[in-house]
Amino acid sequence: MIRIIMHGCNGKMGQVIRGLLEADGDAKLVAGIDVFDDGKSPYPVFTDIRECDVEADCLVDFSTAGAVDRMLDYCVEKKLPCVLCTTGLGEEQLKKADQAAKAIALLRSANMSLGINLLLKLLKNAAGVLAPAGFDMEIVEKHHNLKVDAPSGTAIALADAINEELDGTYSYTYDRSVRRERRPEKEIGISAVRGGTIVGDHDVIFAGPDEVITFSHRAYSKAVFGKGAVQAAKFLAGKPAGRYDMSDVIEAAL
Repeated sequence: MIRIIMHGCNGKMGQVIRGLLEADGDAKLVAGIDVFDDGKSPYPVFTDIRECDVEADCLVDFSTAGAVDRMLDYCVEKKLPCVLCTTGLGEEQLKKADQAAKAIALLRSANMSLGINLLLKLLKNAAGVLAPAGFDMEIVEKHHNLKVDAPSGTAIALADAINEELDGTYSYTYDRSVRRERRPEKEIGISAVRGGTIVGDHDVIFAGPDEVITFSHRAYSKAVFGKGAVQAAKFLAGKPAGRYDMSDVIEAAL
């Protein structure tokens, strides 16, 4: 049984993961960390992470960027593996996460969905075959109207996976309205759509001579990210210090 501490336990993702673990026979929540505690959780909740004295095998973090520094310090002090899911981290925080990974097992990914991370692997194979055959590559991502960043971090990760396979020779274009010229050959176009309550849609289009191949991923609820985080925690528990990502979780499952 994998014992998990949930950092940000009373947030939306914290509650999603709580529900998932209540039905999981291999892992359980043993403590939560959150600035707010209504006293209704079936496990102890600490409003100050430094007061948490519960033994665990892994910490899952879905909190805020402002809480990440103290969380990393806690995990390093306790030698506690960490699944870092909070987005919007600054450069100094990313460096701190890299430094922490020298002391603990730390997993961080642009998107925690198992489906997206499998897609990253598939895209590399597709790009290696289709780009040399003259296929153009475009990414269209769609999210809810409350999302403030564009394009999404996942869209950039998809483009990076393609570009890595192609030795980094492609540039990214986000807006063609400011130019009047034909599409360059070595370009990946990335478009963002914002509206309604779309959880997350990503289409990767390979458009070639007389045929089009599209890889699509649709997230219908935030549960897909919670499921990935739980899988990551199970994978990370007991691992030696180092940086891990969801590709390692995918490889272990194959």
